Amino acid sequence: MNETALFDFAGPQHMLIAPILIPVIAGALMLFYEDRQRQSKLGISLVACVLMLVVSVDLLLRSKGTGPSGGNLIGLYVLGDWPTPFGINLVLDRLSALMLVLASLLSIPALVYASAGWHGRGQHFHSLFMFLLMGVNGAFLTGDFFNLFVFFEVMLAASYGLMLHGSGAERVKAGFHYIAVNLVASLFFLIGIALIYGVVGTLNMADLAQRMPGISDQDRPLVHAALAILGIAFLVKAGIWPLCFWLPSAYQMASPPSAAMFAILTKVGVYVILRLGFLAFAPGSGPSAGFGAEVLFVGGIATMAFGSAGILGSQAMSRMAGYAVLISSGTLVAVIALAMQDGGVPILGAALYYMVASTLGISAFFLLVELAERGQGAVAAMLALSADLYGAPDEEPEEEVTGLTLPATMTILSICFAALAVLLAGLPPLPGFLGKVMMLSSLLQGGQGGTTASWVFFAVLILSGLATLIALVRVGVQTFWAGDDEGPRVMAIEIVPIAALVLMVLVLTWQSRPVMRYMEATASALHRPQVYIDGVITAERTVDQREEEAASE
Repeated sequence: MNETALFDFAGPQHMLIAPILIPVIAGALMLFYEDRQRQSKLGISLVACVLMLVVSVDLLLRSKGTGPSGGNLIGLYVLGDWPTPFGINLVLDRLSALMLVLASLLSIPALVYASAGWHGRGQHFHSLFMFLLMGVNGAFLTGDFFNLFVFFEVMLAASYGLMLHGSGAERVKAGFHYIAVNLVASLFFLIGIALIYGVVGTLNMADLAQRMPGISDQDRPLVHAALAILGIAFLVKAGIWPLCFWLPSAYQMASPPSAAMFAILTKVGVYVILRLGFLAFAPGSGPSAGFGAEVLFVGGIATMAFGSAGILGSQAMSRMAGYAVLISSGTLVAVIALAMQDGGVPILGAALYYMVASTLGISAFFLLVELAERGQGAVAAMLALSADLYGAPDEEPEEEVTGLTLPATMTILSICFAALAVLLAGLPPLPGFLGKVMMLSSLLQGGQGGTTASWVFFAVLILSGLATLIALVRVGVQTFWAGDDEGPRVMAIEIVPIAALVLMVLVLTWQSRPVMRYMEATASALHRPQVYIDGVITAERTVDQREEEAASE
């Protein structure tokens, strides 16, 4: 058995496939329930999400290795026992384990929030929620492009249903726009896959990375073109300018629990760009090393600038949350580009830390927005007037308001909002500040220090934080301190998920040192792609191991 392999088909543990099986079994099981049996569905969904969190944490702990693996044990699950690169491989490493934990952490608060009423405003909410998680987890685990496409489609199909969940004219309009954009992206995805297979003859990511240095000069432009076409699909999902105009409107119109989960969907695109960039375009890839890094950097900077302008010009908090997603994605893509251009390990580790914190914060922001805007009087009227001036669409018909007016509701919401504003703007002491400071200090001390790109990133990162701060303080004052109405009618079950996500952010601050150590080790592992390649390519099949055992007897 390969010494870098953690799991294989012959091993006694099949935990690696659990993050895919748990949601698909739970989602399929709930299709047999009537929609009126929401409490039963809620129970099944919560159990599935808790199980996924337990399994993901276990996989994360197991992915930490020592010795030859360089702290990055590769887990491999060979479905059907077909040899690599022909079979379907699920691959686990530190990065994929981290993303699994992040998806699981988001799922429980979103589900609890939905139980307050949103899960009853449409059909099959819980099944769609589970299938979305199945697609997300599968995208993080798969080791080949074809199954990445399959899991992308599962994820998108479920997100279409969740996007339209709750109905309403504006939601349906934004939902169809969202569906159309993602269908076009899927077409690019399929074309890119076909071109790669036609030229290189493999769809396995590790096998492709292994073949990259030996590709002929005649075929290399075609491979680059294929990967560039493939990259368009990932950049659309990551929300990179100019492919991001659909995102603020779509996320604004989605139901709050759906939007809270959509915060991880952009990170799926970022994850694939990160994975592909450090496998196919690693320093050992010959003439392809660093391919596309300049485009990614320009796209990331443009996205940060567009998101900053958008958040300043937005009048609704839900739209601001959509632009905050763009700023987060743009920052991560720009850092990936810098890391691919000799930016070093520390800046990538800091970016991973920032990614986790910003995703948790944005997810909480989407949940908080609905409560903060619920039942607004004079402030809502003022915002509606401003929205008319900006040409925003008419508001949806008012939905039935449920819940009770809890004591100190606005105080709790305002404290959570203030914490999220500090996080997203990058002010001390929360992880937004820590992540940005570590990124900038690593950048100035690393191989990119003193270059034009480093100063441009420095300036845009500071300005995007300033724009976020101005926008959120403005809307926060209007919403929480200038209103003359009593607090919104909410239930405790709606506030608890927001508080839980804010608490996770505080834990990230409190435990920043060990978390950063994990992130830097993950970034270091990405800079050593040979460990990943060897873990996948040299893995033995079950039948081979049995033959060896029989021969030894």
